[in-house]
Amino acid sequence: MSKRKWPEVPDFDGTPDESADEPSSTDAESEAEVDEPAAPAASNGSGPAQHADGELEVPDGYGVLEGAPRGERRAVGIVVSRFNGAITSELLAGALAELDRAGVTREAITIMPVPGAFELPLAAMALAKTRRFACIVALGCVVRGETPHFDYVAGEAASGLQLAALETGVPVAFGVLTLETADQAAERLDKGAEAVRTALEMADVFAQLRAAAAR
Repeated sequence: MSKRKWPEVPDFDGTPDESADEPSSTDAESEAEVDEPAAPAASNGSGPAQHADGELEVPDGYGVLEGAPRGERRAVGIVVSRFNGAITSELLAGALAELDRAGVTREAITIMPVPGAFELPLAAMALAKTRRFACIVALGCVVRGETPHFDYVAGEAASGLQLAALETGVPVAFGVLTLETADQAAERLDKGAEAVRTALEMADVFAQLRAAAAR
């Protein structure tokens, strides 16, 4: 997560410079023409807004293939990191609860714990290549430290999971938290359930696509 860069301002110790001349009318006009910095977008109080409101609108008259997060008769694989286990356990619990709500039975779910987020792509690829699962859900947590380790692990996890999906054609949902501090996890624990909904929706639309192609 990149840190917000605020506009640079000149140093000022709060003491007025009594020797300074009064500004001329030209200076005053120039200052009046300078735009004030735009206010940060509304958010949850922790920074600028990360998403735009509103729903996608598709014009009428077009064929649309759209999936839904349905889980009936679907087998789902979950790869989950043991590192930062207090957080990933919560992500897993949320994912399992969402799968239950979607109608996926316990017998249709396979959970593969791995050491850390770096190992998630390999595990996801292995599960996807079995062709036993309609989709894969990847859960993990990476917390920024004082070294570049965070950037390498987070980046490799994201690109590796995308590669697993692209190479196998099996949807792989990204449920990995990338945090500045572990305290931020409390507000993002719904990421596990969100990843499940994404995975099931993609599995459903792919099933529709295959059925349409077979007709």
